[in-house]
Amino acid sequence: MQRLIIVYNPRSAKAKLVEAEVIAPSRRLVSFMVGRYKVEPTNVTKNAVKLARLLRDGDLVVAAGGDGTATIGLNGCMLSKKQVSFGVLGYGNFNDMARMLGTKSLQDVIDGKTQKIWPLEARVDGRLWRYAACYVTAGMFAESTEVFDQKKVRGELKQDKGLAYSIQQLAGWYFKHRRKPFLAEFDINNKPVKDATDYLAVNGKTVARMMRGGKHQQDKKVFLSGVAYLRGLPRLSWFMIRSILRRIPGEETKGDRLIFKKPAVVELQAEGEYQKFEEVKTIEVRKAERPRKGVVRA
Repeated sequence: MQRLIIVYNPRSAKAKLVEAEVIAPSRRLVSFMVGRYKVEPTNVTKNAVKLARLLRDGDLVVAAGGDGTATIGLNGCMLSKKQVSFGVLGYGNFNDMARMLGTKSLQDVIDGKTQKIWPLEARVDGRLWRYAACYVTAGMFAESTEVFDQKKVRGELKQDKGLAYSIQQLAGWYFKHRRKPFLAEFDINNKPVKDATDYLAVNGKTVARMMRGGKHQQDKKVFLSGVAYLRGLPRLSWFMIRSILRRIPGEETKGDRLIFKKPAVVELQAEGEYQKFEEVKTIEVRKAERPRKGVVRA
């Protein structure tokens, strides 16, 4: 009998909805052996490694939660090196991964079809950091994610304030920090870059519900990337407008290598989950060597 593994966070703002709409219906399934992985209050990497150890060939893994929970599910599947299928049900603020797959219910996942997804692979000084189905950023956008870890903001989000509240908090953060240097001088693919605020690598068709990329998650070699100079409201506004109406400003690439002139402090983000690194010399972003079967809405 095929195993269905549900990955969820019992401490999340929408944990009760996940219980009612995903976990409870799973108990009535007769064609699956159902298991659950509760996200622990550690970090993405530790959770992904622990999940990976539990997986077997043939498993169907369903992440029910926000992009953080989905990231744990994806990375667990990738690190396991098992032949498993991966689905996502969005119960967060932005739900980029769930929208990429188009699944909205447990039945959608069970009845869905699979397609090969080629996630991004981000490395820091040669060591694997994260697999990302939708996007990886370094700089201002990555640092801005910290606003959602503030105790007051977390409390408000648990009251289901939604997207408008999230954008309001991000705007307040931007006006407070916009003059800060976000990225030290670096070369990208042997081209010098100075005074940039952000590096962006986009794999999925949307980023944080506001900006459009392409469907590069289905391409085993190419993704979209670019360097942004967003210090100042006019530049940021134009970047957002262009991204919403057209796509993320950038070029298709088979891989990027960022080499810093001096060891630098860099904040990286993938699917809304961030980490700060000290003394960084290089960052590499490329497509993963192997795909993952993602369950899409039939």
